[in-house]
Amino acid sequence: MKFGWSEKMLLPEGAIVNLSGQFYERVSGTVESPLTVTAFVAEGEYDAMILCSCDLVGVSRALLETVRKYLRNRNDIPAEKVILSAIHTHTGPDYARRSDSQTALSFKDALLQLLPELSYNDAISSDSVNFSGETAHNYIAKQIAAAVMEAWDNRAVGGYANGFGRAAVGLCRRAVYDDGSAKMWGDTGIANFAELESGNDSGIELLFVYDAKEKLTGIVATVACPAQVLEHRSVISSDYWGKVKENLRKKLGEDIFVLGLCAPAGDQCPRDLIRWVEPETPVDDPNIRHETNRFRYADPSMFDLAGCIRVARRISTEIIFALEDVNQIHWDSRLSHSVKNLPLPLRRVTLAQRDKAIAAICEQLKGKTVVNYEDTAQLHVHTGTINRYQLQQELDMIEIEVHTVRLGDIVFCTNPFELFLNYGNLIRARSRAAQTFLVQLTCGNFGYLPTKRAEEGSHYSAYVSSGSFGHAAGEILVRESLQEIRRLFPEEVC
Repeated sequence: MKFGWSEKMLLPEGAIVNLSGQFYERVSGTVESPLTVTAFVAEGEYDAMILCSCDLVGVSRALLETVRKYLRNRNDIPAEKVILSAIHTHTGPDYARRSDSQTALSFKDALLQLLPELSYNDAISSDSVNFSGETAHNYIAKQIAAAVMEAWDNRAVGGYANGFGRAAVGLCRRAVYDDGSAKMWGDTGIANFAELESGNDSGIELLFVYDAKEKLTGIVATVACPAQVLEHRSVISSDYWGKVKENLRKKLGEDIFVLGLCAPAGDQCPRDLIRWVEPETPVDDPNIRHETNRFRYADPSMFDLAGCIRVARRISTEIIFALEDVNQIHWDSRLSHSVKNLPLPLRRVTLAQRDKAIAAICEQLKGKTVVNYEDTAQLHVHTGTINRYQLQQELDMIEIEVHTVRLGDIVFCTNPFELFLNYGNLIRARSRAAQTFLVQLTCGNFGYLPTKRAEEGSHYSAYVSSGSFGHAAGEILVRESLQEIRRLFPEEVC
């Protein structure tokens, strides 16, 4: 076995960016923590895996294609085995072509097509932004490609050890009420609250990598929670993963690499809806304005820096404990890497849903002559429905890229979604591997993939406008993932 590592900065010094991840625009002020890409290479006798973690909100297929384009001159690097993943920070750059969600028109253009007499006010963007669009897209792609090439060139004989930890980070962010409806970040302090829609996954899958002298070189870790404690703030930040790296390097050495990955967590967040703690300072999001607001002895605000530090401490402390439990290093293991383009059915809308959406838009904008991003945000559920109706006239299936990698008794399975937790549970529970690393938001950015129950409860993350696919696609993804695991693991691992 050979392993290689590299880490590169994703932004040039002095970059001021439009921050990605919210419906309202934010311009970066300070750099709270730098954004990086970490590249990890694992090479066996006949195959390889090149896994990259990017401090971005998502990794579009366009970005993946540009990275692979920059790798074409390196014939020794198997570009098709490059896996790009995002930690889903909402405090990173809005680079060009970052979304793969299939729409006939943008939400803005859908409004203007329906009501052509309206004009749109883009005036909230700041003139101070100096890093955006194609410039940002190409720079980020070059930095990722540079990290891949360096990690490939750095590969050397080594070994790895399995590890496992447990830390409470991700919690269900969808509240269900007595009428069956659901709401992301919904108020649980009212009498109509019935239950949380799903559970959570506190497990941390760990891979410790060593050089030939048994010196630790890096750590691969999955956490079932997006990196979005600071998601509403106007700073550049790698959120809790940047602080996990700082903590581990203070303890283990500054030359340690940390590859942070997001496990299925489409319905998860770092906030406890039951022990709700308000933001230290207000945030511009109507979904977190609750009727009830009681004092709690609980976590610090998981909208602010104190919460981010707490999350990072939990993860890094648990990783240190797991490292102390390592008792076997594997030096010679089978590595097999499967890449598949999987067609999935587009989530469709009915005529009645389309007509209801048109009526809602016309009613809300009655008497208006100018609209802006606030209108786009409020009406995205309806414009997304209209878009989907138009798109489904021409398109039934969309292909996604998925990777399945066997490394000894470990399997890595990827998907390009904010995948709801239960799909991950279904795959992991039936996996033949002794350890299953499930990684969402890889090699594409198709939005949320909700469960059937979530679709019935509705609200953000389960709307048609929240992603390209629905539960029918989720069920196919589970079956295909398990089938590929069985192919790579014809035997049960004991």
